Amino acid sequence: MTKTVKFNHETQILKLATLSRLLLLTLTILWRALLSPYDTSASLNPDCLADPGAPQHSRNNPISSAIENGVVWDSVFFVRIAQCGYEYEQSFAFLPLLPLCIRLLSHTGKRMPSLSFRLKMGTSPLTLLGILAPLVSVFGYRAVLALSGYVVSNVAFLLAAVYFYRLSVMILKDPEAALRASILFCFNPASIFYSSIYSESLYALFSVGGLYYLMSGANNIAVICLAVSSCARSNGVLAMQILICGALRCICIFIPFIAFQVYGYHNLCLGHSPQAMRPWCRARIPLLYNFIQSHYWGVGFLKYFQLKQLPNFLLASPILSLALCSIIYYVTAQPKLVYLLGFQAFKEGKDFAPVPFPLETVPQSNSASATIPEKPSSKTGNQNFRQRKQIHREGNPAVLPLEYGSSVNSGYLSVYVLPFILHLSFMVATAFFVMHVQVATRFLSASPSLYWFASYLMASPGTGKTWGYLIWAYCTAYILLGSLLFSNFYPFT
Repeated sequence: MTKTVKFNHETQILKLATLSRLLLLTLTILWRALLSPYDTSASLNPDCLADPGAPQHSRNNPISSAIENGVVWDSVFFVRIAQCGYEYEQSFAFLPLLPLCIRLLSHTGKRMPSLSFRLKMGTSPLTLLGILAPLVSVFGYRAVLALSGYVVSNVAFLLAAVYFYRLSVMILKDPEAALRASILFCFNPASIFYSSIYSESLYALFSVGGLYYLMSGANNIAVICLAVSSCARSNGVLAMQILICGALRCICIFIPFIAFQVYGYHNLCLGHSPQAMRPWCRARIPLLYNFIQSHYWGVGFLKYFQLKQLPNFLLASPILSLALCSIIYYVTAQPKLVYLLGFQAFKEGKDFAPVPFPLETVPQSNSASATIPEKPSSKTGNQNFRQRKQIHREGNPAVLPLEYGSSVNSGYLSVYVLPFILHLSFMVATAFFVMHVQVATRFLSASPSLYWFASYLMASPGTGKTWGYLIWAYCTAYILLGSLLFSNFYPFT
């Protein structure tokens, strides 16, 4: 793949990602103008509990009102945390990365309520990020906080789309398939959440970016990105490196999430009498996040399996069906690969040596599709086996065995897609059996293998055009439905 093709594709993705965000913004404004919201309490903003004297002022102008009225659903929590810190037990369900970014963009340098991170923002160089602070005198503080949230989410999405393309090219070895998958990501069914004050965009940026750097060999940068992703969403801690050599890096990825739980325990449990302590404080492992999800939102194994929740299961059925089909197809097509978990074991006497397939050993392909080589002769196979064994003895990475064919080298059936399939399988099981199932659309929306499989279907001979119509109809319907319902405070995923 030439640098010119890569640059042209990345430019195209950036333009389409920008277009998709402008489309969502236009639809949101249109639906808000045409329909009355189900809940009109978005503009309510009580004083901060810990610091009632902190800036609370709003401006009575149409733009300020429109911005504040757009703070709905979980956006209320993110903006409130950025403004007042973690005041309530429920607010600890929302991780600190997005509120911190909002706070930094809106910081005025004046007396403001603590974000409860113990940051000395008055002396920190991060105060230079307060580029939206001058707008406070025009629109009011809360409106600027909300505006900062929109800026963070949309800019993060643009960057996430570029990293998504880079990762897709690296994994699939097929620029055209990577381009199709990236376009689908730009117009994914959960698009409304990537343009709202939600953590989806930041999580996608740092998780996909982290995986890109991981596959590029920049392990330290990858660990930092994946660790930051776990400050955006709890599922960020599911990212994994190769066993043993990546164990310490995996621990680093968990640290931000664990530290946030320790912070919640310090604030809500320490210094209280046993009678006044919350139930989770007395647990053997006092994990605040799990308690909040179960106690306030009823999240738990099979708790959502009720007849009245059938419409929500129907709402989530397209994304779950696509995910399940992608997993089944991969497992059916590559049973040996899945069984060996991506490791090629070869026997020498009584010794078995698992040999991972590093990305650097696979040649890049400039074509949109790879051809499957003919089965090697016995002589050639023995010679290749001896070469692999010699390379392994010298401590170098083993090359891909020929018996797997080019499907392991490139495309959706590549060996490098396997970790994404395993990760997606866990996510699907969690979404279906444990979570509020309607959240599956946005919960799974940052999983690259979904878009790779959809891209694969759209290019399949004979049925590709039909699949293309169905997939784009699904994305279009959910973009329209999501922008209409979500922006007017109606339930949507």
